[in-house]
Amino acid sequence: MKDDSEARAGLMYGIGAYGMWGLVPLFWPLLKPSGAVEILAHRMVWSLVVVALALLALRRWSWLPELIRSPRKLGLIAVAAAVISVNWGLYIWSVNNGQVVEASLGYFINPLVTIALGVLVLKERLRPAQWAAVGVGFAAVVVLSVGYGRLPWISLTLAFSFAIYGLVKKKVNLGGVESLAAETAVLFLPALGYLVWLGAQGTLTFGAHGTGHAALLASTGVVTAVPLICFGAAAIRVPLSTLGLLQYLAPVFQFSLGVLYFHEAMPPERWAGFSLVWLALTILTWDALRTARRSRAAVEAATREATREATASPHAPAPQPAAERA
Repeated sequence: MKDDSEARAGLMYGIGAYGMWGLVPLFWPLLKPSGAVEILAHRMVWSLVVVALALLALRRWSWLPELIRSPRKLGLIAVAAAVISVNWGLYIWSVNNGQVVEASLGYFINPLVTIALGVLVLKERLRPAQWAAVGVGFAAVVVLSVGYGRLPWISLTLAFSFAIYGLVKKKVNLGGVESLAAETAVLFLPALGYLVWLGAQGTLTFGAHGTGHAALLASTGVVTAVPLICFGAAAIRVPLSTLGLLQYLAPVFQFSLGVLYFHEAMPPERWAGFSLVWLALTILTWDALRTARRSRAAVEAATREATREATASPHAPAPQPAAERA
């Protein structure tokens, strides 16, 4: 019963995390007339404040000395911070400049880009279905390029930057909140320095447009940290395959907002390109679920075989559970 309630709680945390990420295009326009770079700087500064308070409340600081003693990890954190800055800044600019649909495409194709990076950087071998999905995704980019009259550079930049960010975070191997704290700490002084410079130039919008606007800028830290905390709570309660499916909620919400709320144009060639992307993701999801089922079946078969061998040989030691053997 406890496992069922934990799984339900994890599912709700996951839906909450990806739902908030999906609805965030409604938030960034509220911060106008602040520009994208100023909003990004506030996001870095206030995110560090929020996650530092969260870590202080949870008393989770044991990771910090080890990180400080590892120049390699510190370098990777700096790379992750730079890459996520590009991703966040471009996304904010895209939303506030009427490009929500193209931005959502970046997160639709992100799993395909992640797979491509796995082949190019980690030398991973793809299954036939994965190759098919990547091929269909490439065709989608071609169709969309023809439709836009240019490469969908916003989508590609968002997809590649987030995929590289994920690759770097995998090598750092820090929890989500801890990683965000380290990354925003790296960028805290440059971000704060930029805000001070804007103030000296007389162009800082913080405080110049009323208390409400200042409060909204400060709340960028909460908007950044809360979904991440929910995601962390989901990640320890539900299977990775479930999280993999939930991740599509965010771009679905973003795309829906772009079309239905912001009324962005969707000519036939864009529908064709997006349809190809969705076909690629369907192939990818089907292959992932099939592979997961086969893996579970193999583990269960191995466990049954070990149990039979132990029963046939009464003096043999009891078999270890599959999870412990792994």
